[in-house]
Amino acid sequence: MKNLIRSLILFALFSACSSEDTVLVSYENPELELNVPFGFPDFNNSVYTNKPTKYGVALGEKLFHDTKLSTDNSISCASCHIQENAFADHNAKGIGIEGRIGLRNTPPVQNMAFMKVFNWDGNIRVLENQPLVPIITHFEMDSSILEVMGKLEEDPEYIELFNKAFNGEGITADGIYKSIAQFEYTLISANSKYDQVIREAGGTFTETEALGYQVFQDKCISCHSSELFTDQSFRNIGFPLNPDHEEAGRARVTGLAEDFMRFRVPSLRNIAHTAPYGSFGQFETLRAVLDYFDNGVLDVENLDPILKENNNRIPLSEAEKDQLIAFMQTLSDSEFIGK
Repeated sequence: MKNLIRSLILFALFSACSSEDTVLVSYENPELELNVPFGFPDFNNSVYTNKPTKYGVALGEKLFHDTKLSTDNSISCASCHIQENAFADHNAKGIGIEGRIGLRNTPPVQNMAFMKVFNWDGNIRVLENQPLVPIITHFEMDSSILEVMGKLEEDPEYIELFNKAFNGEGITADGIYKSIAQFEYTLISANSKYDQVIREAGGTFTETEALGYQVFQDKCISCHSSELFTDQSFRNIGFPLNPDHEEAGRARVTGLAEDFMRFRVPSLRNIAHTAPYGSFGQFETLRAVLDYFDNGVLDVENLDPILKENNNRIPLSEAEKDQLIAFMQTLSDSEFIGK
């Protein structure tokens, strides 16, 4: 009888401990502190609803560099978004699996935490909705989220990391999207020579750079405003037209004729490392872009008013072009691009 009672007591204690262990299982996953750099706007709302965490960012970075996201395991996000190019590449148009050529130039991935919209045409308003696009697009990874999840579920390291990042939820599509966005929120570029000068942190412009900064304020800042060096608006600036019949610029999103060939104003940060330039890489160099503006852009009905008011051009002397390029080179953040 005593043995039976002892057994019952031990069973009860074991059951209680097992139940308690199950209930108390949790994962310590501290939030990472992101700071708004000097002069920058506040973070977009998604940063606050999907706050970067230790394991969320680690998972997102791992996924960002993993070729398992493509159907034939040949390319990753990092194949096109290369750090030394400010997470862009040097191709006129993005290149996906099997050498498939996309519609547009690969945009850099920097300061996403401050952007209101994403992509050339602003078709993505929440960064967490972006990762699925390259995964399923024929000209990029040509996979599916279910296929990707199936691959990840075969990897114990991923299972552990997803559990740590999302408190034991396991591998989910939502976890993929959120973690990649968290990683991209940490890609903040704000320590260029320009920033050091503006913050009075020891840097000084050369005479040519200072003159270029003045030219920039006179002739460029209307569109490339704020410390992001973009006002995030959509404009038709009369660049050569993409011959691909699929292209319509912002009109692909809105369906409005007035948005035909309007594109989001790109940031100029790290611009010296993101050639070629334009929505489909129309220009190989910054000098070619400035020459085009100086010589006169396409005369189109919805041309941006700033250009219309100046006879479809931004007049620049050869000296001003040299000065502008010198200034734009001060926007390179060697720490960010890993050089």
